[in-house]
Amino acid sequence: MGWLYLLLAGVFELGFTTSLKMSDSFSRLGPSILVMVFGGISLWLLSRSLMTIPIGTAYAIWTGMGAFGTVVIGMLFFSEPISAARIVLLSTLVLSIIGLKFVTPG
Repeated sequence: MGWLYLLLAGVFELGFTTSLKMSDSFSRLGPSILVMVFGGISLWLLSRSLMTIPIGTAYAIWTGMGAFGTVVIGMLFFSEPISAARIVLLSTLVLSIIGLKFVTPG
């Protein structure tokens, strides 16, 4: 169940970072509220995952999922640059996340 919590925590992390961008430095009320809601849910789910997953592994995967997803969202929806180097580096990040899952006991 810990891995499911961790996966969901990563999804809510994407909502958190996207809402943070859309809040315009907390000057827009709706997105600012979503920052708090998504961030809180993400942290709660992360804490639940820590009941069965080592903290180093869980945190690395959570931040990796958030970083990967946020870069992709930035490229797709916020006109951030897309380059071969970014794609290669994102691929290594994904491989590292998958690798941590497979080398973690339980």
